[in-house]
Order: sequence, then structure tokens, then C-alpha cells
Amino acid sequence: MSTSNHRQMTLQEAKKILNKFNCLDIAPILKPSEKIVIREALIFVSSIADYQILGICADTADEGILAMKTYSRALGYQPPSNLPHPEGPVYIKLNGKNGLCYLDSYPGHHRGVLVSCQSYQEGGINEMYGHLPLDLFV
Repeated sequence: MSTSNHRQMTLQEAKKILNKFNCLDIAPILKPSEKIVIREALIFVSSIADYQILGICADTADEGILAMKTYSRALGYQPPSNLPHPEGPVYIKLNGKNGLCYLDSYPGHHRGVLVSCQSYQEGGINEMYGHLPLDLFV
């Protein structure tokens, strides 16, 4: 969290910040000051949901696993270890509810992280944001 003295953002403000990344094929490169606001928005929205599912598209297994670990820790999950390291681009899916993780080669052109916020209650947060930057929490 930021140590600045600005007021707590509202849910609508957080969603507006995150919605800018929806439908982007490749996540943009952000300035450190931009990352702070986006991290705060994502953590705030995620805290209202019951769990998250991460979808990560990266150029290498190392880059994807680093993103999975940093996002997992930021969202309060223990990241899995001992994942395969195929050559080339990868896709990683991590279910925060049950910890299941899948990593495989990925032939697509998308790059970044999709965060799907899931709620058990109707009317809760059930939205996906991204592609967010791979290095958002690095």
C-alpha cells in the first residue's frame, strides 16, 4: 500500500482504474507512480471478492512464474512451486480458491495478467481485469 495521504478510493474509482486494461492484448509498460495506483485498486477490488483466478501470458516460463508468484503474494496466496519450464511463451492459470495451477506452452500473442475476481454471492464482484502488467508487483 502507498504511504501517501490521499483518501481511500471507492469501489467505482478502483474499477475505473482497472477497466482501462480490459481488452488489451498486451499490457502497457507503466511508470512506478502509475503502478502504485493500479496495485491499490487491484488489492482493494480483490479484497471484496472471495477469491481470484489468475491467467498469465508471458514470453518465458521464468517471467510468467515470477508474475504468478508476485501477484499471488500480493493477493494473499501461497504460490505453487516446482512448475515446469517449457521453452518459449507460456500460459499459467492459478485458481486462488483451491490452489490448482496449470502451466503450458502458449502459441498466442497476448501478454500480461488477467485477474478474475470471483464472489460466492450474487451481486458480489465477478469481474475480470486485464491484461495487467507482468511486473505490477515486482
